[in-house]
Amino acid sequence: MSKSNIAELKKEMAPYEKNDTRASVKQVINTLVPLVILWYSSYLSISVSYWLTIPFLIATAGFLVRTFIIFHDCCHQSFFRNKKANEILGTITGILTLVPYQQWKNSHNTHHATSSNLDKRGTGDMWLLTVDEYKNASIGTKIGYRIYRNPIVMLGIGPLAVFAFQYRFNSKKARRKERINLYVTNFSIVALYALLSLLVGWQTFVMLQLPMLLISGMMGIWLFYVQHQFEDSYFEHSDEWSYVQAAVEGSSYYKLPKVLQWITGNIGFHHVHHLSPRVPNYNLEKAHESSQPLQKATTITLATSFKSLRYRLWDENAKKFVSFGEAKRIIKLEEELVKN
Repeated sequence: MSKSNIAELKKEMAPYEKNDTRASVKQVINTLVPLVILWYSSYLSISVSYWLTIPFLIATAGFLVRTFIIFHDCCHQSFFRNKKANEILGTITGILTLVPYQQWKNSHNTHHATSSNLDKRGTGDMWLLTVDEYKNASIGTKIGYRIYRNPIVMLGIGPLAVFAFQYRFNSKKARRKERINLYVTNFSIVALYALLSLLVGWQTFVMLQLPMLLISGMMGIWLFYVQHQFEDSYFEHSDEWSYVQAAVEGSSYYKLPKVLQWITGNIGFHHVHHLSPRVPNYNLEKAHESSQPLQKATTITLATSFKSLRYRLWDENAKKFVSFGEAKRIIKLEEELVKN
C-alpha cells in the first residue's frame, strides 16, 4: 500500500470520527435499560424453572457485551466529545463488565499501537508464537502455549481468569490515576454484588451472575480472538511493520447476522476500528461502506470463523497461520533440508 493510498484512506475516515451525543445517549438507553430488565427477568424466571432462566441469561450476556462496546468506545474517547464524560461512563460500564477503565484503556491503546508487530507483543494481545519460536522453545513453554491455545481453556477458563482475577490487580508500572481507578472499580463491584446478594439471596445471585459473566466473557474473548487470528492475517517485524496495513490486513471484517451485529456494537468492522479508533461504534458500518479499500478487507462469517480455532502458530515464511500439525510438518521438512 503506497503512502498516498495510506494518506487517502486516513482522510476518508475523518467524517466518521465525529461522535453524535444524541446517538451516544440513545445507545446508552437501549443498552443499559434492557440489561437491567433482562437481569431482573432472569431473577423472576428462576422461581419457575432454571431452564426458563437460561434464555434470559444468554440475552443478558449479549447486552453485557454491548455494554462493553460502550466502555470500549469511552476508552478511545470516541463516545462523547467531553473527556470527563467518557471517563465517568467508562468507569460505570467498566464496573458492570468487571473491567477497570484506566488500566484497560492504557493496555488497549498499546494493543492498537503495536497490533501485528512481532517485535512488540505482550500488551493487550493474545499470546502468539511463530513456528520458529515454538520450534526452539523449551518443553515447558510448549506445554504452556498448547494449554493456553486450547479452545476449552481459552473460552472456558479464560473469561473467569481474565475478568474475575487478572483485572482485579494493578500492574507494577501503573500510575496513581490508574491505581485509584482500579480501587474504585473493585470497591464498587464488591458493593454492587453484596447489595444484589442481599436482595435476591447469594445462592440465587451466583446462579444468575456466574453463567452470565461466563457467557459474555466467552463472547468477548471469541470476538477479540477471531478478528486477529485468521489464516492470511498480517504480522511483521518493526522495520517492515505498517500501522495501516496492520489495521486493514491484520484485522478482519466479521460479517455477522444483523441481530448479532447490533448486539456486538458493530465491532465486526474491526478493520475500520483499528484504522481509526476515534470512529464511534455506530459509525463503523458507514465508514466501511464508504471506502472501497476497506471493503476488500478479509471477510469472515459466523460459519467460516470457527476455522480460526485450528490456527495456533504464525508461519513467517508463508505469512499465514498454521495448526500445530502443519507446524510439525514444516519443522520436519526444514530439518530434512538441513541434513541434505
